[in-house]
Amino acid sequence: MIAYSEVCAFTNTPGHGNRAGVVLDASDLSEREMQQLATFVGTPETVFVTRLAPGAVRVRYFTPTQEIEFCGHATVALGLILAQGGHWTGQPLHLETLAGRVPLRLDSQAGVPSRVWMRQPSLQVRSVPASLHTDLAEALGIDSRMIHRGLPLAAASTGGWSVVVPLLDRLILDAVEPDLPRIHALTEALDVTSLYAYAPVGVNRFATRDFAPRVGIPEDPVSGSAAGALLGLLASQGRLPVRGERACGLIAQGHAMGTPGEVEVEVELQGRDVRAVHVGGEAVLDREGVWTRPLSS
Repeated sequence: MIAYSEVCAFTNTPGHGNRAGVVLDASDLSEREMQQLATFVGTPETVFVTRLAPGAVRVRYFTPTQEIEFCGHATVALGLILAQGGHWTGQPLHLETLAGRVPLRLDSQAGVPSRVWMRQPSLQVRSVPASLHTDLAEALGIDSRMIHRGLPLAAASTGGWSVVVPLLDRLILDAVEPDLPRIHALTEALDVTSLYAYAPVGVNRFATRDFAPRVGIPEDPVSGSAAGALLGLLASQGRLPVRGERACGLIAQGHAMGTPGEVEVEVELQGRDVRAVHVGGEAVLDREGVWTRPLSS
């Protein structure tokens, strides 16, 4: 039997935020078995630890339907489980992922782990043809006039690619009625994982919704990797206030699904060049379980 945990990330309230499966001992699981277990757990993503060594943890991430290179909320969930299990007390630690090396940082209060931070892979940005803007709006069930013309619409990645689509306000965002087959086709054509709609709610605060049917996730409750990509992009275009060489922002997501969560992002800058994107959040253990390998495995 294989033990696993279900953790709610980007919240301190069980049942809120985004759920992730965490498997601390997957060293002898085959790729097929990891996929079977991820499907069984049924959370948007499950993270598997394939090697646990001092200062370095090798991991793989699976949705219920396929493997992906990186997942932000599952990384925060894993950090909490490592800290609570005594595997990590705040010493330097990094994850080895398919998207590259991801350093972690632990915040504690009175000796109790309170927040996990990850330095995400380097920001990458691609343009999206203007001819597709109307198609993207219609896939969200809105008129193209509801797209915010003063904010960037582009493909961005800090570990996982998303098309970020700015909307005029949160009311429009909350009223989105996604056409999932159309979003699947568009994200496949653009070779991205998700369509990430966002709207400003303050100077450096944004509300978001994330649709990823291409990888088996109709709507992701709270996405850390997409949040990092979005605020990294905004910072690179001078759309966030900067103090010194650092820009900070907050993402609120999950309200439309009844599972609100918050993602904190810090962007290190050198002029307009993004040097690093750090994403942080709280997490809370929700439940634990065991999975029995099928005999066919």
